[in-house]
This record gives sequence, C-alpha cells and structure tokens, in this order.
Amino acid sequence: MMAAVLYGKEELRVEPVAVPDLGEGDLLVRVKAALTCGTDVKVFLRGYHARMIVPPAVFGHELAGDIVAAGSGVRKFRVGQRVVAANSAPCYQCYYCRRGLENLCEDLLFNNGAYAEYIRIPARIVERNTYVIPDHIAYQDAALVEPLSCVLRGLEETGVRAEDTVAVIGLGPIGLMFVRMAKVWGARVIAVGRRKTQLDRAAKLGAEEVVTAGDNDDPVSAVKSLTGGRGADIAIEAVGSPSAWEQAVQLVRRGGTVNFFGGCPNQSRVCLDTSLLHYSEITCKASFHHTPQHIRMALEVIGDGHVSAMDFVKGEEPLANLLEVMRYLMSHNGHLKTAIIP
Repeated sequence: MMAAVLYGKEELRVEPVAVPDLGEGDLLVRVKAALTCGTDVKVFLRGYHARMIVPPAVFGHELAGDIVAAGSGVRKFRVGQRVVAANSAPCYQCYYCRRGLENLCEDLLFNNGAYAEYIRIPARIVERNTYVIPDHIAYQDAALVEPLSCVLRGLEETGVRAEDTVAVIGLGPIGLMFVRMAKVWGARVIAVGRRKTQLDRAAKLGAEEVVTAGDNDDPVSAVKSLTGGRGADIAIEAVGSPSAWEQAVQLVRRGGTVNFFGGCPNQSRVCLDTSLLHYSEITCKASFHHTPQHIRMALEVIGDGHVSAMDFVKGEEPLANLLEVMRYLMSHNGHLKTAIIP
C-alpha cells in the first residue's frame, strides 16, 4: 500500500509499505478520509512526538473508513462496515482510569497511520474506542470525531453553562469548534483572532462578538468593554503560545475560569500575576486529549448536525500531495483542515 512515512524533522515520504498484519482482535480499515491536524503539523516540524510517534513511522490520526479485514477474535464488527476509530484507548485499570481520568491513563495506547491506504486498528481500540458510522454521516464529518471530542471534554472540564460569556482566543479549527460548541451549549461567545477570515468564520459559527488581536490592538480592553467592564466568565486559550496563555488570564472576571487548551512548545514558561489570581479567585485549568465517553458524545453531536466538515475542512488532496500540504500548513497557522483522500 502507499503510505506517508515520517523519517524525521520535515522529512516525509509517500512510499510503498507492507499492508499491516492483523492480530486476533485487530481490524484493517481502508482509509476513506484522513484530516490534517495542528498536532500532525507539529509532529512534522519536530520529527517526532514523545508520546505518540517515533520515526520512521506512518502518521496521521483523524480518520474514517471501511473495514476490509478482521482478526479471528473480533465480534463487535464485520467486514464492510463504515467505522471511525479513535487514536487511543485507555487500560481501565490504572490509578487514573479508576478515577475517571482515562485521558491520563498510565498505559494509554496510541495509534497512528491515517495517512495511508489502510490502517490497522489494534484490538484495545477496536474493543473500546471504535464506532460504526451512522448511514447519514459522511466520512469527512465522521473523521472530525477525534478533535471534536477533545473540545467537548474541554468545555465540560471548564464548566461552561448556558448564558455564560465565553472568550475563545485563537480561531484555527480547534478554536472554531470551541466557538461552535459553546454556542450550541447556550453560551454567549466572544471570538478573539488575528485574521478577518477567521473572525468571519467565527461569526458564522455563532460568535456574538469578534475581537481583533493584532499587534496594535488591545483585546483585553475590548473583551472587558463587551462585558460591562468585568471580563468574560470563561476564557479558552486555543493558540498554544505562552503570550496567549498570559493574556487569557486577563480576559476573565473575578471568579472566572481559564482553560489553557493550546499546548505550548516544550520547555515553555509563563508569567502570571499572582495577586490577580489570588484576589480575583481565578481558576486555571488545562485539558488534554479525550476519553471514550467524549468520542461517543462527539459522534452524536455530528450525527445531530451541530458540526459539519463543510465548516472545518477547506478541500481535498490526494495522499501523494501530503508533503506540499504540510509545508503549506507550516506557513499558514490556523488554516482550516485538509481532507487527505488516499
């Protein structure tokens, strides 16, 4: 089969590799759509991911496709079914799993390889985090399940409620998903971004107000002006930069909550005003990854029509063009997703 193999920093080759062998509980899925992701761009830039991928390896993790083969021990699925498989599955036995924190599982099994004609879904993910796609959901819509599940968990962990004012900083695909889902949950959304195209998309997806965050703009004053001088109830940082983390804390009211959702580069440090945090009783949280519960929830949200690929996926490219796509995304931060069609 043809697959995109990452060999190191910005070293990616689309080349023939062996179709994966199956174990007793595994599935072989023909990939019908694999979506690009900001994490994949980071992996491409750095040449590795400490927890998810060690080169040389086929990478990519947002996918939907058709089952073409199943191990002898598979009972839940059959050849021919359309499925979406998450990129991980917890052990359900460790300290964190027993406390409902499956995303922090000490033995979290990751799976990569979506940028290929076929992908092996390992038995644990088959059993715990793979789902049949309802007939009315298209492949590209289904492939949004993984990033959307992370967003849903972030909103849940942050305690977003109807009628809250939520400021979302950063309007790439993840930030736009936060805008959309906070609106669906009944919140008033203020979208903070740098580009007019992003702000326009945010408004289309439900943001009541948009705030420009350019070099000569003051989004903190703008958000406070829109909230009677108080600040937002919740701020969600979806950029992944120390400066945006620091700014997020300034956007919330007394007693507000900040979610540092965007992951910063390794060894990053931030400087926070301890007096502001203490005397304003600001809660700071961070959200990482997803759980099987949130994967199921995301598939339901997509099935109900609240989220569609047409709002988050700009176009399609063949697998052979993946290197060009990755290079383009490197220089167009916050760009919408591209659907790779092997």
